[in-house]
Order: sequence, then structure tokens, then C-alpha cells
Amino acid sequence: MSVTATFFPRPGPSSSAAQDLPVKRARLEGILNGLGRVLIAYSGGVDSAVLLAEAHRVLGSRACGVIARSPSLPERDLADALSVAREGGFPVRVIRTEEMDRAQYRANRPDRCYHCKTELFEKLELLAVDEGWDTLAYGAVTDDLGDVRPGMAAAERHRIRAPLLEAGLSKLETRMLARRLGLRVWDKPQSACLASRIPHGSEVTQEKLRQVELGENALKERFGLRVVRLRHEGLKARIEVDPAEIARLLAPEQQEAILTLVRGLGFSEMEIDPRGYRRADPLPPNDLED
Repeated sequence: MSVTATFFPRPGPSSSAAQDLPVKRARLEGILNGLGRVLIAYSGGVDSAVLLAEAHRVLGSRACGVIARSPSLPERDLADALSVAREGGFPVRVIRTEEMDRAQYRANRPDRCYHCKTELFEKLELLAVDEGWDTLAYGAVTDDLGDVRPGMAAAERHRIRAPLLEAGLSKLETRMLARRLGLRVWDKPQSACLASRIPHGSEVTQEKLRQVELGENALKERFGLRVVRLRHEGLKARIEVDPAEIARLLAPEQQEAILTLVRGLGFSEMEIDPRGYRRADPLPPNDLED
């Protein structure tokens, strides 16, 4: 298993993403060439999709994505991730993870992601040993540095490589690269697992995850929303959507329909967050596309 990693600081505000990208992409290619046969933790998000696409371009059959199927991953997201891989011709395997069997994960303390990622990485390690893969990798970028990231702590413990981060790629640069590669997820909002909708300290259960998934799916389908977060606050469902789309939910008849919907899922009340859902990262401007 490959264990050496070099970490680069995130770019400062004066960095020109468009000018830096070719250099960093070349650096990424060099890193990938040194990984041998690599399994990539794939989620269908922009970071892991770019990593898988570039690894497939550089390494061919020596690179394979692995996506974890579990109650915390919406079936809609799983289907979309597999569709993105098919469109790009990238090999992806589906495995099952059992983070729900871990009491520390279900306890839903601030380190929940550590236990989830530990479950994933342990499964990948077993697969690597059984099948002779040299390296495990995942899609961290420089924006992930400096924040409290329990998942990154798990990756460090298990010596999981982060080629995008090692190449110095930021989230903005990764989105730019995704657009250049023709990946339709280039502008996909960041999407944490369903368990992230449950407040810390409130136990993660299959029933709560099901309520969140069904509620978000129903809201997307009924109102044509691209981004929905249903926060599970006991008997209350707090709903976040793109600020530009809040108005379409505020008519009395729409609010009544939403209340009926969430009551059908087991909630007794709902709130539409007036602040809306806020992206955690910027999209690349059009003039930086080429």
C-alpha cells in the first residue's frame, strides 16, 4: 500500500486559478502515475468524479472507483453517481458498508464522520488486500485543510492518498477541471450524507434517515427544486432550499401541501428556513472556462 503524501497549502486570494490549473493538472498526473493500481473512494460528487476521471485517463484499468451503499446515501444519489461513471466510461464497483452497526456512529457526536469513513476505509483495505490493489485514494482538496474534518483524520489514520490535495487543487480549480473534462457534476452542490441532517446528539436511526430521504425526494419532485435539505429536528422538519427558490414555497397553498407531506412522514410541524441553503464553495465564473 502506498503511504507517502505531500500536502500543499491552499492557494491565496491572489492565485489565478485559470493560470495555475495546467501546472496542477500536470502535477496530478505525475502523482497518479506513482500510485500503481488504485482504488478510489467515489461518491459522485465533483471531487471524487474528477479524481476518478483523471485516474482513469492516466492509469486506465489500473484505476477503479468504489462507492459505498448504505442507509445514509440517498438511492437517488447512488443512481446518479453510477450514471456519471457510465457516461465517462469509468469503472465503479458498489460495496455495502455497515456504519449503522457502529454505536459511535449512531451516537451522532461531532466525530460521526470519523466512524463512517473508518468503516469505508476498512472495507477498502480488505478489498485491496484480497485483490492486490496498491493504493487507496479519496477526493480531498485544499479547501478541506484547516477545517475540523473528522473524515480526513480517518483517512490519515488509514494512510489514504489524496491526489487532488497533493497536487494543490482547490475546490474552484477542481470544478473548473470537471467542466473541462465534460463532467456534468462540475456545478453540483456539495452534498453531505443523510445523517448530516440530524443534529449532533440525536441518535442516527434508519427511520430518521428514511424520513429525510423520502421528504427531500418528494420536495424535489413536487416543486422542481434542485437543492433541498430537510433537517430532522425531532417532530419538526426544517427545510432549506436555494434562496432564489424560497418564494415558490411561501404561498399558503404550497405551505399547506408541504405540511401535509411532512406529516405523512411522521413530523408534526415544519419550518421553511428564510435564510435558505447556502453553498459552501463558489462556482467558477464563465470567463475562466478555457
